[in-house]
Amino acid sequence: MKEKIFIKGARVNNLKNIDVVIPKNKIVTVTGVSGSGKSSLAFNTLHAEGQRRYIESLSSYARQFLGKIDKPDVSEITGICPAIALEQKNGTKNPRSTVGTVSEIYEYLKLLYARVGKVYINNQEFTVHKVDNVIKSCLDNFKNKEISLLIKKKIDKKKLVFEGYSEVLINNKVININDLEDEYPKVGFVFIDTLKSIEDNSSRLYESIELAKEQSNRLHVMCENEMHEFVFKHDNNEIKIIEPSVNLFSFNNPYGACKNCQGYGDTIGIDENKVIPDMNLSVYEGTVKCWSGTKLSKWKTNFINKISADFPIHRPYRDLSKQEKEILWNGTKDAKGINTFFSKLEKKKYKIQNRVLLSRYTGKTLCNVCNGSRLRKESNYVKIDEKTITELSNMSLKDLSSFFKKIVLNDEDLTTSERLLKEIRNRIDYLLNVGLSYLSLSRKSNTLSGGEFQRLNLANSLASSLIGTMYILDEPSIGLHPKDTHKLMEIITKLKEIGNTVIIVEHDKDIILNSDYIIDIGPKAGSLGGKVVFAGEKSELHNYNQSLTLDYLTNKKIIKKSLVERKSDSSIRLKNVNVNNIKNQNFNIPLGLICTITGVSGSGKSSLLKKVIEPGLKAFFESGTTQIKECESFEILSNKYKNVEYLSQNPIGKSSRSNPVTYLKAYDDIRNLFARQPLSKQRKYKSGFFSFNIAGGRCEECKGEGEINIEMQFMADVKIKCEKCNGKKFKDEVLDIQFNRKNINDILDLTVSEAIEFFKEYNEDKIVKKLDFLNQVGLEYVKLGQSSSSLSGGEAQRVKLAYFLSKSSKLDKTIFLFDEPTTGLHFEDIKKLLISFDKLIELGNSIICIEHNLDIINNSNWIIDLGPDGGSEGGEKIFSGEIKKIINCKNSHTGQYLKKYLIETNQKIL
Repeated sequence: MKEKIFIKGARVNNLKNIDVVIPKNKIVTVTGVSGSGKSSLAFNTLHAEGQRRYIESLSSYARQFLGKIDKPDVSEITGICPAIALEQKNGTKNPRSTVGTVSEIYEYLKLLYARVGKVYINNQEFTVHKVDNVIKSCLDNFKNKEISLLIKKKIDKKKLVFEGYSEVLINNKVININDLEDEYPKVGFVFIDTLKSIEDNSSRLYESIELAKEQSNRLHVMCENEMHEFVFKHDNNEIKIIEPSVNLFSFNNPYGACKNCQGYGDTIGIDENKVIPDMNLSVYEGTVKCWSGTKLSKWKTNFINKISADFPIHRPYRDLSKQEKEILWNGTKDAKGINTFFSKLEKKKYKIQNRVLLSRYTGKTLCNVCNGSRLRKESNYVKIDEKTITELSNMSLKDLSSFFKKIVLNDEDLTTSERLLKEIRNRIDYLLNVGLSYLSLSRKSNTLSGGEFQRLNLANSLASSLIGTMYILDEPSIGLHPKDTHKLMEIITKLKEIGNTVIIVEHDKDIILNSDYIIDIGPKAGSLGGKVVFAGEKSELHNYNQSLTLDYLTNKKIIKKSLVERKSDSSIRLKNVNVNNIKNQNFNIPLGLICTITGVSGSGKSSLLKKVIEPGLKAFFESGTTQIKECESFEILSNKYKNVEYLSQNPIGKSSRSNPVTYLKAYDDIRNLFARQPLSKQRKYKSGFFSFNIAGGRCEECKGEGEINIEMQFMADVKIKCEKCNGKKFKDEVLDIQFNRKNINDILDLTVSEAIEFFKEYNEDKIVKKLDFLNQVGLEYVKLGQSSSSLSGGEAQRVKLAYFLSKSSKLDKTIFLFDEPTTGLHFEDIKKLLISFDKLIELGNSIICIEHNLDIINNSNWIIDLGPDGGSEGGEKIFSGEIKKIINCKNSHTGQYLKKYLIETNQKIL
């Protein structure tokens, strides 16, 4: 019994009263078509019950809400472990949170620099002593000897007596302060303490050294008439050198944080990108946008006329040296620069035109004091093996790993830091193994994707060495290249080996086949799912033939390459792309077909799509310009396309009340349908009464949310069902209105497939037509009223795709951009997605997408592969061309894995 988890009668969401036995201390994969009930079993049943039992052990403050928290709808669960859920969501709101702080590597780095860091100014080392160092030196050198502790101080007889001092050392003579003559030197040595045996007075020695540190920058230890100096703080040419401490390297502490940006790394100021929108122009050609126009162009004329002849006014801004850019911004004695221009505007902010001009060029910009390091400047005087903590934080994890493997320390520092180095190396290795080698410790947590954040937490969990825990993972393979999948499995296997149970909700074939136990939920989605189709080990798969998932796992079913040949009618040409790790690369992107950008994680795919292609196309379609700062030239060789749409994985609406049917405008037709019912007309209810976004028919207690958020003091907020409307979002009188025995809440509670059948039966073809687009993109299992906040990134992206499919016949020819559209998709749903792609292409549109999925790559007409690896070792164009050529490209990881996949599935290379 102790070796298994028993679930009896699980009925959460669409689960059909199922019984499941899950082995402990194993890797268990829960799979099935999208919407079959995988998450209902793993998260809404197992994790919810584990969380509920945990809360029972907490304080009365937390338990007072327990009665309001719904228990999972299950008859019995026995053998359950403490549960930790690692979901595909990045809920980080703290702008100071970074990869380094979440992984805790930065915490160990702070300790390392505080303990063994050396202070350097202009490559010259300055010795700064710590209290512990002074004590150790005294114990080593002055054992069994009498010592005196002194500090240099201004000799003020009355003040010294008042402060409690009794003796001073002047001209090598010990003099009682009361015996000082009127004409005494201005500066001398004051005795802090004298100890005859430091071994017997270690605590007193510590207190005296601490007192000396508070009073002076230096301590002098006198032993047998010899003076030994220890430096606590040092002033060198007005540069303040202070003792390295943990707080000095903490941007979350006022002591260590940059005073200008408060540790955030950026401030609101003059944005270089707004002042210099086109870096391909020179000063003469007008690269400084704020120096344009009839009146303001005199600043440009003045700069050109008065600047030295050595300054290259005809050279593009991007080619200016760092020193030349500083001259343009700061100016010279004669020529006034950009900063002077904005300073004059600041002084005359009382004029409205100046305030408008300032706001036009203001934005979030890198802090000009700490240059984004977040730390006070003194922290960067401290180095270990010639590197500051900021330099290490800005390295990719791969480079950081290499640094710590080769780090050079003296024997004493190596002994001091041995345990810290071991912890840092282990944690970096965990992050490398989950495919995050391209990230840096300084990367903000809120900029990570859901998959990246989940893998970061996964690596952190392994480092914490918890045992006897049930980890529930939500598709950890999302965003991973096939090359990195085996590393992820190594991490998951380690979690199992130290005594944990790992339950994975997954669609990836390699992850499923490398798990110890497989549970397939199905057979289909929504009301047609929720049953255990298969539960067993991998060896039993071939003995079972009634599962759609198992058919794909055993290659009985495959997604074949489309036989439709497509020829490009135009292209996008990019010359000398420079963004992040992509350096001076040229790209030719054909249009009118499916073009896929591939490569390992961190190779530069997102940089190319989001920072070059998308802004370049937007600029072209909105203003006709083909100049963007990230590349030398941006050409679109076509007049056919009129629009660009980037279908990201961001939520479909900011309000938690937004849902799929409101996004597709199908809810307008449903509200109108209910407003036409006889009882609605009798009560004079308009369509607005059936909206939960405006006052009228909605429940005002929860404002149409259906639940109320309760803030917990030391825990995540708890959401409970609204007691007034019982989670139905509407007032009782509105729920009286029915269409064929269903009120508005009943309709919103239907899945897409159920709603299509319902409205088709009653000939509501307009509603059916709109809902069918959700069905076409594999979202037939989603409920009509499901909150957008509960949709995964992949689901949100497919809702957007459904919207454009519904409007595609009316829209201008569009270039669609996708970022991993297969996120969260089952094999069968990927087949549906490809059909949707084909429809968009047939209607004259073009598709450019980032993807790791081999089925999508196999069905692409053109592939651009970046690499060869991630981070500093990525950013190169490894391949650009058709599929039949990439499989022979030995430098392409994608090509090699695609070749292996085609052989395994017995597909011919067309």
